[in-house]
Amino acid sequence: MIRHHPDQNLLLEYASGSLARGPSLVIAAHVQLCAACRRQYHALNSLGGSILKQSPSQPLQAGAFERVMERIERAPGRIPGRRETPPPPAPDATLADIPPVLGRLLAQNIPLRWKKITRSLQICRLRTGQKHYEVAFHRLCSGGEMVEHDHRGSELAVVLHGSFSDHFGVYNRGDFILRQPGQVHRPIATQDQACVCFSAVSAPVAVTGISGWLLNPLIPFRPG
Repeated sequence: MIRHHPDQNLLLEYASGSLARGPSLVIAAHVQLCAACRRQYHALNSLGGSILKQSPSQPLQAGAFERVMERIERAPGRIPGRRETPPPPAPDATLADIPPVLGRLLAQNIPLRWKKITRSLQICRLRTGQKHYEVAFHRLCSGGEMVEHDHRGSELAVVLHGSFSDHFGVYNRGDFILRQPGQVHRPIATQDQACVCFSAVSAPVAVTGISGWLLNPLIPFRPG
């Protein structure tokens, strides 16, 4: 059961198309997994359509239609719930049942390049065509722990496989996570299976404790 969701402001930004591409991919993945947020998304779209119908018409600027079509082509996800072409076969079992929006992104990044960060954690950074967020899959082995860390910017994530816990709660498949500076945590995967998350971060994390001064300068940040 999905218990953690984006707030209505984030859903409204996503529905209106004003959310940056990195976070939009995370919200799109959550909405495609979460029936409750999918209903809210459709309700917000209906409300926006009603407001537009009641607004006075305005003449279009030259090239407006072309710009709208270009935005649609660059959009991170189709309308949640619409039937889509199945994504290509996943390269491993932990990515076998991901939302369609991430299936298309995965297909654009084959072969996936996983990088071992610690004995417990692997990261696969993805190309998304933007320059403000680092977008990646994170895989924490069964029973694995991340180092305790803070955030220098916002982190949005959704659980795709398995589950983990931290100072703030327990997160299962489909759950949405938002972390901001000052929210120190240490994710720990369950003992029975690996945990895979999809995330977009606006700045590198900051390792806390005595090892932070040594590790923080070495942590890469690669938007794309």
